[in-house]
Amino acid sequence: MELTFESVLFLVFSVITLGGALLVVTTRNLFHAALYLMLSFFGVAGLYVLLSAPFLAGVQVVVYIGAIAILIIFGIMLTPQVTHVIAMRRSQWIAGTALALIFFLMLVSVLTPMVRELGGEDWNAEFTQDNPADVPADSITTMGRELVDLRGGYALPFEIASVLLMAAMIGAVLLVKPDEAPAETPLVGRPGIDVEVIEPAMPPIDDGQSDVPQPGIGD
Repeated sequence: MELTFESVLFLVFSVITLGGALLVVTTRNLFHAALYLMLSFFGVAGLYVLLSAPFLAGVQVVVYIGAIAILIIFGIMLTPQVTHVIAMRRSQWIAGTALALIFFLMLVSVLTPMVRELGGEDWNAEFTQDNPADVPADSITTMGRELVDLRGGYALPFEIASVLLMAAMIGAVLLVKPDEAPAETPLVGRPGIDVEVIEPAMPPIDDGQSDVPQPGIGD
């Protein structure tokens, strides 16, 4: 296999994508996990560029990195005590590793017959620069029209996705909302407020030597 510049870039972006995704599920700090998720999204955008799909790369950067990842970070910062380190149990690692292995074997069992049907190692020969595929010039416009077309388009799934996003936003608001009103703290000791405490004056104590006549004495 000849090592070209594109192959090196593919390996670099693959390492960034997989490494970031691995750090997301292994770190104990949710804020750091969100940053690693942004790194993984950046690697996916780089892979889109290598696949000659600049529009998808731009959408990946603007939507996933600039919107979704930032929204996740805002949710983490607004949730009380969520940035603390979370203690993990060994049972979580065992179950997660088992599920990941099962999912990987399922992908291999599904994708391997597809690759063999396409011709093994030469399956992408039809899409090389010598024989490019025909892509309509208005493909993006057509895709946008299909999203809002009520007659046979994808308007219903588009609206369902909008409702799910709104439900996620409402859930985020409920997460950051306190369960009960905090108790009123006294003014004394509150930061930024100086209060002078005045103690009540104590009445003088009569020791029997006072010149002021007392009731019932000397009558």
